[in-house]
Amino acid sequence: MGDGLMIQEGSFVKTIRNITQILVSEAYLGRVINALAKPIDSRGEISAFESRLIESPTPGIISRCFVYEPIQIGLIAIDLMIPIGRSQRELIIGDRKIASFVAQVVTTFQERGAMEYTIVVVETADSPATLHYLAPYIGAALAEYFMYCERHTLIIYDDLSKVGSAAQIKAMKQVVGKSKLELAQLAELEAFAQFSSDLDKATQNQLAREIGQARKFLVELRTYLKMNKPQFQEIISFTKTFTEEADTLLKDAIQDQMERFRLQEQL
Repeated sequence: MGDGLMIQEGSFVKTIRNITQILVSEAYLGRVINALAKPIDSRGEISAFESRLIESPTPGIISRCFVYEPIQIGLIAIDLMIPIGRSQRELIIGDRKIASFVAQVVTTFQERGAMEYTIVVVETADSPATLHYLAPYIGAALAEYFMYCERHTLIIYDDLSKVGSAAQIKAMKQVVGKSKLELAQLAELEAFAQFSSDLDKATQNQLAREIGQARKFLVELRTYLKMNKPQFQEIISFTKTFTEEADTLLKDAIQDQMERFRLQEQL
C-alpha cells in the first residue's frame, strides 16, 4: 500500500484486484507504525514475509465464546478498578497533540519494559481520513496474527469498564468496593504529600516515608503469602471466590507480616 497523497482529481489509477493486506511478523513487536504498517520510529525497516488480510472473515456468533477469562496484569489498582476480559478492546482518541502524547506513552512503555510485547499504530489528527479508517484494521490484523499463533493479545481501542466486569472473577468483585475507596484515599494522600508546599519538611518526609512503607509492606506480604500460605492462592485460583477460609488465611498473614514489619523497623 502507498500513501496516495499524490493522487488528485483526474489522476489515472488502476486496481490490482487484490484484497488489501499487510505484512505481519514477530519483528513488529516493540515498534511504532502508521496505518500503512510502515515504521515511523526511526529504527529501520521491519522484516516480515507473511501477510494477513486487514479485513479477515470473523468467526460466527455460534462459534464465539462469551467474555469469561480476565486479563490480570498484576497491578492491583488496575486489576480491581479496570476489569479487562479477553476478547475486548479499547480506543485512545487523540487530538492534534497526539504525536507528543504517543511519544510519552511509548517512552513510558520502554521504561517499564512493556514495548517488548507492544505494537503502537498511530495516525495524527491531520492525517487523511482513509488512514484513520485503516488504523484500527491494521492493529486488528497484527493482533490476529499473534492470536492465531496461540498467543494472548490485547487490542486497545474502545472502552473497557463494561464487558470486562463480566470476566472479573468473583473474588475481585467481593473486595473491589472497599479497595476502590482505600486506593482513592491513598491517591489523595500522595497528591497531598507531593503538592502541599505549606507542610514543613519533616511532615513531608514523614508522609513520603509512610507511603513508601505501605508499598514495601504490600510487596513483602505477597511474598509471605506465596511462601507461607500457598493454600490462599490455591483457593482463589480454583474457586475464584474470596471464601471464609481465604479471608482467615489473609488476615493471619497480614497479622504475621505486620509483626515482622514492626521488628524490621525497630532494628
